[in-house]
Amino acid sequence: MTGAVVRSPVAAYIALGANLGDPGAALIQAMDDMAAISGIRLVKRSSLYQTAPVESSGPDYVNAVVEIQTVLSAPDLLAQMQQLEQAAGRERTYLNAPRTLDIDILTYGGASVNSPTLVIPHPRMHVRAFVLLPLAEIAPHLVTQEQLRAVQSQIIERLTGDNL
Repeated sequence: MTGAVVRSPVAAYIALGANLGDPGAALIQAMDDMAAISGIRLVKRSSLYQTAPVESSGPDYVNAVVEIQTVLSAPDLLAQMQQLEQAAGRERTYLNAPRTLDIDILTYGGASVNSPTLVIPHPRMHVRAFVLLPLAEIAPHLVTQEQLRAVQSQIIERLTGDNL
């Protein structure tokens, strides 16, 4: 259902990550680029967080989560996020390869989507500290204490001005 526009804005949460080049700058640029897309309004940005690769390799990742309001359909939102990844030089050389930018739609309103190209809510969001901590920062109502306890052994560091 590409080209479809929803009638009223939908809240969506988007996870961003990168571990090649300057990952912090890549995430900030992607957030700014996202805010410039017609049909998207950036509402909140989490802090940046650093983590070791999970099911991946290479340097540490920098991750964040944003809240947006969008009138784009979920498939159109996915297409826009993939365009941002491509513009940042994302290459999909193999599963979980290191990357210049990775963008995942975590939630899209209350919708459930299960297609070959898009699954919402994101199927692994509740087992990854690098998603849950930034999400809890900007949308604490979406993350339970039990979920946070389940990922407490995963090493994650909130980046500040001193360690960006």
